[in-house]
Amino acid sequence: MLILGIESSCDETAAAVVADGKRILSNVVASQVLTHEKYGGVVPELASREHLRKIDLVVDEALARAQIRLEAVDALAVTEGPGLIGSLLVGLVYGKALALSLDKPLVGVNHLEGHIHAVLLENHRACAAGMTVEKAKLPAVTLVVSGGHTSLFRVDAEDRNGRTAFSYKPLGRTRDDAAGEAFDKVAKLLALGYPGGPIIDQLSNFGDPAAVDFGRIKMKGNPFDFSFSGLKTAVLYRVRGTDLAAEAEARRAWRKTVSGRVTANELRAHCSPVTLDLVASFQHAVVADLVMRTMAAAENAGVATILVSGGVACNSLLRTRFAEVARNHAMDVFFPSLELSTDNAAMIAAAGYYKLLAGERAGISLTAHASFPLES
Repeated sequence: MLILGIESSCDETAAAVVADGKRILSNVVASQVLTHEKYGGVVPELASREHLRKIDLVVDEALARAQIRLEAVDALAVTEGPGLIGSLLVGLVYGKALALSLDKPLVGVNHLEGHIHAVLLENHRACAAGMTVEKAKLPAVTLVVSGGHTSLFRVDAEDRNGRTAFSYKPLGRTRDDAAGEAFDKVAKLLALGYPGGPIIDQLSNFGDPAAVDFGRIKMKGNPFDFSFSGLKTAVLYRVRGTDLAAEAEARRAWRKTVSGRVTANELRAHCSPVTLDLVASFQHAVVADLVMRTMAAAENAGVATILVSGGVACNSLLRTRFAEVARNHAMDVFFPSLELSTDNAAMIAAAGYYKLLAGERAGISLTAHASFPLES
């Protein structure tokens, strides 16, 4: 079964063709980073306009790379939420129009479910390629961590008449800023650029992660919930009214004189050792909290498999720490490739495949949802 997936929940216009929910024939992503970079974050109106400009080109490219005609697609899967409503509507309306014109089945997919299937899709690909990796066994606890989401789920799968059916139980969520959002805001505060996550990850290699003791993030109520607003504010107080603030302003002025993207080495030359220590310590605190709460949730759920996905799953320290801690606790941890960690349409097509097998279909009334909880 060939599924054409379409993803447009935020600032990536994406289309992919996936066979039987496991084999990626194409996966095309048009990024809007350069559009939003000067604003230090995603501007919703600009994002939806860029989706309108690129959706046709991205779908055509996905079909071309898969070496198929549009008529050969068996079904379509589109992201229906959560996300920016204007962005979501572009991909969703486009997908509905294609499904109607081709008389093909259509299914809506939760963006968070897509990220979970990105890990499983990567695992299928690695196993099929004969790589020395374990097959991901469910049930599992999944951490979905990105610029818009930081959530924990228990994922189960059961056989229903020879078909795999997935179910999801929410375990924890962020009560304020998502982890990726905190990275972006700290990077903006320090005039390091956008997106903040990759920049802080690279600069942290040159700082001391133990230089600033931010302490542990304490939560009342659900111990598996997250909160990064206080950590971000702690960085602000360390910068405000100090030499670090003046340094950030000088860095901001310098960046305005540079045409094109700035490399990590160029940026490092304009960062003091104190700034490098601060970003390394900030990253260490975020990663420590993500790993600690995820491991606690897995132990509480009695599962031995952890799945980590979303844009922040690209973070090198997060991958290293999860591998170390999971090994010490006799657990298996799985990440997608960097390509499948960030928003993409292959994960939407993969998740949509299992929904289609379960008999799910979406009609003309399918609409976008800015907030769309994942639970089943």
